Formats: sequence, C-alpha cells, structure tokens
Amino acid sequence: MNPLKYLLISFVSCGEKEAKVVDTEHVKPNIIYILADDLGYGELGVFGQEKIETPHIDALANEGMLFTQHYTSAPVCAPARYMFLTGRHSGNAYIRGNHEWRERGNVWDYREMAKDSTLEGQHPMPKETITLGHRLQNAGYTTGLVGKWGLGAPHTHSIPNTMGFDFFYGYNCQRQAHTYYPLHLYKNSNRVHLKNDTIAPHTSFSMELDSLDLASYAKFTQPDYAPDLMFKEISTFVAAQQKNPFFLYWATPIPHVAIQAPQRWVDYYIEKFGNEAPYLANKGNGYFPHRNPRAGYAAMISYLDENIGKLVQQLKNQGIYDNTLIVFTSDNGPTFAGGVQPEWFNSAGPFQENFGKGKGFVYEGGIRVPTFFTWPSKIKSGTKSDLPSAHYDMLATFGAIAGYDAPEDTDGISLLPTLLGETNQKQHEFLYWEFPEYGGQIAIRMGDWKVVRQHLKDTQIPTLELYNLVKDPTESNNVASEHPDIFKKAASIFEQEHTKSEFERFQIPLLEQGLLSETK
Repeated sequence: MNPLKYLLISFVSCGEKEAKVVDTEHVKPNIIYILADDLGYGELGVFGQEKIETPHIDALANEGMLFTQHYTSAPVCAPARYMFLTGRHSGNAYIRGNHEWRERGNVWDYREMAKDSTLEGQHPMPKETITLGHRLQNAGYTTGLVGKWGLGAPHTHSIPNTMGFDFFYGYNCQRQAHTYYPLHLYKNSNRVHLKNDTIAPHTSFSMELDSLDLASYAKFTQPDYAPDLMFKEISTFVAAQQKNPFFLYWATPIPHVAIQAPQRWVDYYIEKFGNEAPYLANKGNGYFPHRNPRAGYAAMISYLDENIGKLVQQLKNQGIYDNTLIVFTSDNGPTFAGGVQPEWFNSAGPFQENFGKGKGFVYEGGIRVPTFFTWPSKIKSGTKSDLPSAHYDMLATFGAIAGYDAPEDTDGISLLPTLLGETNQKQHEFLYWEFPEYGGQIAIRMGDWKVVRQHLKDTQIPTLELYNLVKDPTESNNVASEHPDIFKKAASIFEQEHTKSEFERFQIPLLEQGLLSETK
C-alpha cells in the first residue's frame, strides 16, 4: 500500500482504541521538477557560490533537504533528459548522446529551420517509450512541460504531448534554444510566432563596430524574451490546477548559453563586478557576443532565481505549497563555451570546471549537480543527505509518492525513505555512465571509488583512472596502479550493465569487444 495514499487515523473513544483507514487520494502531492541547463554544482549560494546571488533558491533549499551527492545521468542535454524520463542509465538507454538527426538536411541552419519545421528537433524516442509523464498521467496527475524538450521533432510521434504531457510550451528543438530571442516557440504541437527578428545563433561580433560600446550589441536583444513567456505559461498552468494533483516539469534553458539576460539584472552585476572585457563570439566558442559576459551570465541565474521565488509565492497564495514536492537540479555541469568563465565563478564548487572536467565529461564537475528536495509537509527543513543518487532515480521516487509501480527494468531506486527521514533506504551498489561523445568515456562510482576511462573512441590511448572521491574530490590523484581489484570489479559491472546501442554513433567498440577487463 502506498503510504502517501492512505492515512491511518487512530483515536481513543470511551476507553477503546479504534483504527480507521481513510482514503485521501485527493491529497496526492503536486510535483514540480525544475531542471536547470548547464548549472554547475557550485553556482547556487546554498552550494557555496559567492558571486552570483540566488536568495530565493537558497531559501527554498533550506526549507528542504540538500542532496550533496546527486548526479545527472549524462554530461550533456538530450541523454540526461531521456534518462530522467525513463529511469534508465546510459548502459541501457536509447538516447546516449546528442543526436541532431542530420540525415534530414541542413539541421543547423537557423533560417532553414524557420522555413521548414521538419528540420527542427532531435532524433525521436521509440514510439512505444513509456515516460515518467505517462505514469503520472495514469496515476491521476495533470502533466505539464515548460522549457526545452530535445527528445524528438515536430510532426513525429516523439513530442511532449504524445510522450506523457498534457501541456507543453517552449522549445521543441535544443538547437533553437541557442537563442533566448527565437522566432517561435511551441504551444503543444503548434508554433507560436514571436516578435523577434532573425538573428541566427552563433552570429559573431561585427568588427567594424566599437566592442566597448553597449549599443554595438543592441541587435542581440529582441522584444520577446523566451524565459518571460515561458514563466507566464508556468504561472497559468499552476493557477489552473486547483482540484487535481499536477506534475510540472520546468526544463528551463537557463543558464545555457547564449548569454542573454534582462538588462536590469545585467546592470546590477555590472555595478557589482565592475569593468570587464567583452566577449565577441569569434574565437571558436560561438553563441552570441556580450559586452559584459560575467555580468550577463550571473544575471541569467539571478533572473531564474527571481522567477522561482515568484512560483513559490504563487503556490503559497493558492494554498498548495505545503503539499507540493519541489525538486531542483541541473542537467549537467557548467559549460566552457559562449563566453562563460566557470573558473572565475568557481562554478563546479569543490570540483574542477575547466574544459575536460566540466560539461561533456564524466568527471565530477561534469556530472555531479546541485540538487535539493523541498516538501514542507513531509521533508524536515534544513537537512542534508550524502546518499549517492542520480536523475534516473526519479521514476521510482515519484512512483512511491504518486502511487504507480516502477517497472522492474528501471535502473533507479526510490529516494522516498531518505526524504521522509526513514532508515530503510535502499542504496545503489554502483552508479553508471557511458558517454560516446568527446572521445568516448565511461565511469562507475562504487562507494567512495570512481573509475574513469577516457579516449575509448578517438585516436589517443585509453586512460585507466581511479579516484577516491573522499580523499580526492577534484580527481587529481590517479591511484589506478594501486588497486587492480577495483578495476576487475568495474569491468564486470561494465559487461553486465552495457547493452549495445542500435545507433552506431552511440556505440563504444571497446565495450562491444569486451576489452575493458584490461588493466594496463
């Protein structure tokens, strides 16, 4: 019996104790899952950030439980989102990397996509995919997704409305999300055209202009700022859910580059940070130029923080805050592109954030993400958990809360006992990653040990790395030669957990050939 579906009420009457089971189906909690995009482990105040201000997120986190050892399922966008929705780790997942479905044509041409919607979106999930959204719908939830999809394409079977969401508003295509001033967004399956001009993502600075003059960057700010429009839809969706429980998946694109933020927040950080060199987007890291890139990046995060504060206040005004579980996390670690300066912000906190250690890589800076759970009526405020856990645990966790059974083939576990302060928490024997991009990478965490292998697909010699995360959280001291027994165990897990992807682009030949048992 789901412990949250029924209340056991005991009372004493005339000296007799009587127990009654009362059906409280109507008080199933609302669930809001906020997935930031490229937000580093150390980019919130509650996780140690000192330069970017996030007072509303910090206050919300302090009302719940911080998860200090929570991981994304993959170090980039699309696979992380797929594994969250399906409860699979990357050894069993259908989507294991970004797949832009290039065989359709010139999918990276922004103007061509504007003319031809069949060029938008990413490779679809299989039609028979059952997502977390489907399961919550069947459990009586109204489901909404606002933000970035990235797991299908318009005119295919793999759009939010056919993959478990009653309502969708935002970017269908993650390439379109490379600008916060797009020509259109989607409301359910239909384009909503915006009042923005065609400024294609990855347009660099015009060198005949003065790079120190703010007016030279004017065209990169357009009338309709997508996050403003998306938050209005969030507010409207939540306001309509007074009678039935709801699930809101807020897949905000913030703070993924391009650096584009409301000027009032940029001005705030210009005053705080002082003068800085402009970012011109012409040195190979792309996206859009910005006169004050540090101020602009911080502004994006504080803008998100501001909107989260507004959402919390709306929940309180509607009288549903206490019965709402809010989960905040990120899809992967901080980026290195688009003018972002992760080392200046200490974006990964105690981990490394530079290229090769942050986004796109299976080191801690790329996969450990800032995460907390707040549920005022159930979770004790001001608490922390060091339970190793991952996005693919959400399918089982939400099932235990909402009253659906998690499938037997899920790779996740329910975190509900930890959230409720109980002692019967099941633990992972290991956490598993394989990532076919950036040279081909795999990793396993077993207790305090982390096995990493890089360069499994490129021309470099594959690495053999072992770190003790307690003694060496920055993964700087490779002790592989000292513990061959750990590699033997890891090789067995890789062999057991890996299934061959049907996409050649996601295959890692050394895994397919069973060569990972080699320790030299």
